[in-house]
Amino acid sequence: MSTTRSNHDTIKEYYGTILQGTKDLKTNACCSTDDGMSPRIRAALKNIDKEILRRFYGCGSPLPPLLEGCTVLDLGCGSGRDVYLAAQLVGPEGRVIGVDMTEEQLEVARSHLDSQMARFGFREPNVVFHHGIMEDLARLGIATASVDVVISNCVINLAPDKRTVFQELWRVLKPGGELYFADVFAGRRVPLALREDPVLLGECLAGAMYREDFRRLQRELGCPDVRRTASRPLSLDNPRVAAAIGMVDFHSETIRAFKLDDLEDIYEDYGQIATYRGTIPEWPHFFDLDDRHRFPVGKPVMVCGNTASMLQGTRYRSHFNVQGDRSVHFGPFSHVPSVIPLAVEPKSGGCC
Repeated sequence: MSTTRSNHDTIKEYYGTILQGTKDLKTNACCSTDDGMSPRIRAALKNIDKEILRRFYGCGSPLPPLLEGCTVLDLGCGSGRDVYLAAQLVGPEGRVIGVDMTEEQLEVARSHLDSQMARFGFREPNVVFHHGIMEDLARLGIATASVDVVISNCVINLAPDKRTVFQELWRVLKPGGELYFADVFAGRRVPLALREDPVLLGECLAGAMYREDFRRLQRELGCPDVRRTASRPLSLDNPRVAAAIGMVDFHSETIRAFKLDDLEDIYEDYGQIATYRGTIPEWPHFFDLDDRHRFPVGKPVMVCGNTASMLQGTRYRSHFNVQGDRSVHFGPFSHVPSVIPLAVEPKSGGCC
């Protein structure tokens, strides 16, 4: 039996049979609270049925702003919490696609479809669930360049073939589309001998990507600039888990990246300036693109070419005034962006 197949079976058993709720988790890696959610998402969370919440396993809240009317794809949707949150944010004109390979989890998600749509006040469902794997979205009928935003909540680490997962999600994203996901990352490569341990794999540790390997993979796939928006260290409080894998440091991080053709592998200076208009809901005073770029309302901020493209070539374009283009190059970007303490960033999850 192949490693990919055996890992898929291990995950299906862990999340379909062994885990019956968050109380069964052995670490806080796949466990979050709503402490860092925006008021709008917190209000939407109150509309989610309790069984869905009880069977939710995630490490963050990967729901970016400006989702109205968008098509959103949730990779590893599980019991459907983030799908139903996104359904409220995209509205009746938007669409949310949930993909998961664990039938027991999808049964929970699907069983609440009618009650959730009624609670949201939608006459027609704007949600569809697919039983399948992240590595083969084409088999599920998800077309190339058909998705505005891809989200995922502590699931990509579970995939044995991460390269194919990322190839697929970049394929289905529209030009200018956004990848916004929370996952567990490792400060060093997890030892090979531990990568197929059922408990460590199911607890989102054995499959965690080494940060630099993740960065290199995205560069190879055509995205040389990925940004971090939030991070928190994970504690290994379970003695068995700590004894096995305690040599590795783990963080739950939220990552933002865009499908843009003109991104470069370092910050380059073209003399561009960006000014935030203050028009993104729930960001009335400033907008944090990532943990290094804060844009106060009305304040011109020097930006590199990559950041300018992220603000101009995406659905964020109408909320920023970007001056300058790439007609003149001034060398590497020497201006250091304002470093934002991660505690100030709208937080992404916490310990159970």
